[in-house]
Amino acid sequence: MSERAANQVQPETVAAAHGVASDTAFGAVAPPLYLSSTYEFAGFDTPRAYDYGRVGNPTRDLLGDAIARLEGGAGAVLTPSGMAAIDLLLNRLPVGSAVLAPHDCYGGTLRLLKERAGLGQLTLQLVDQSDNPAFRAALEDRPALVLIESPSNPLMRVVDIAALSALAKEAGARVAVDNTFLSPALQKPLLLGADYVLHSTTKFLNGHSDVIAGAVIAAEAEEARNLKRWANATGAIAAPFDSWLTLRGLRTLFARMAAQERNAMAVAQRLRSHSAVARVHYPGLADHPDHALAARQQKGFGAMMSFELDGGVPAVRRFVGHVRHFTLAESLGGVESLVAHPATMTHVDMGAEARAKAGIGDGLLRLSVGLEHIDDLLAGLEAGLAAC
Repeated sequence: MSERAANQVQPETVAAAHGVASDTAFGAVAPPLYLSSTYEFAGFDTPRAYDYGRVGNPTRDLLGDAIARLEGGAGAVLTPSGMAAIDLLLNRLPVGSAVLAPHDCYGGTLRLLKERAGLGQLTLQLVDQSDNPAFRAALEDRPALVLIESPSNPLMRVVDIAALSALAKEAGARVAVDNTFLSPALQKPLLLGADYVLHSTTKFLNGHSDVIAGAVIAAEAEEARNLKRWANATGAIAAPFDSWLTLRGLRTLFARMAAQERNAMAVAQRLRSHSAVARVHYPGLADHPDHALAARQQKGFGAMMSFELDGGVPAVRRFVGHVRHFTLAESLGGVESLVAHPATMTHVDMGAEARAKAGIGDGLLRLSVGLEHIDDLLAGLEAGLAAC
């Protein structure tokens, strides 16, 4: 077997073992945490591999390399948050560039885009990316960057990443896909034609709700170098300890995603059969409008879903007051199950009119399904639904 073939290990192996037993100083099996902010020069005018922590850090670089390998990219830049990862891309655009984003994108993303547009740094166009004629028409404005979020937050809408990427590139645009909800365990946007992948590594990549960080992965080596140079110039870099924690979380990514997806499917099926629930948004269900597309471009359906209660806000209040084993909190992707009310939490800044246009109603709840025993999760849901 050639050395190249030997190095082409499966993604599960990359996640579990990248950097393991690589310590040349003491032979540590777990990669050490490097907290130093500065590094000794070998001599006058002779820097070593690392000289200053903003420029590079061994722990941060090890995590970045692992994530880039998992996504099939040429390199990754780790940032202080998922929003900082998006902003890193936006900051690289010439002033006045057009950005095309989904009409129902994450509230934090929309807030950032509107703020940048309000300062005159970019022009923003929002479009339903599942509407092919509308997407094609929007491309006539020649956007510099197309942002894709699939599945969407919180309605779990799935769009054809390969088709949208091809159309965007024909129009001269770069494509960035937010892969936070699925992770590279279940979806690889770069293989579908994207130029960049974005992550809030706070979520599934870390998996333990104890880190705030983000990542941008580039398909091209030159663009990865440009992003690293820009992150150094702006100081938009992740902390070493956060990187170490995320690398530790990454070890169990594939096992966590598989188990959480099994729980999510059972939860979705129970919700669909309950009289208090008007609609369930989970692409893993065969009657979801994007089920076939999701099955084609994803390796699984993930652990995120949303559902609508018939009784609106009063029903929501009763549900969150009685549900068990689902904690009312923002964020997602941890080993614990969470429930969020997008209209008053994650998407409150959109405003009522924009939420209504995107289909985010007051009775909508979002679930991040964790690793608790499924019997407990279903019993906890029943307690909340019975109160509705």
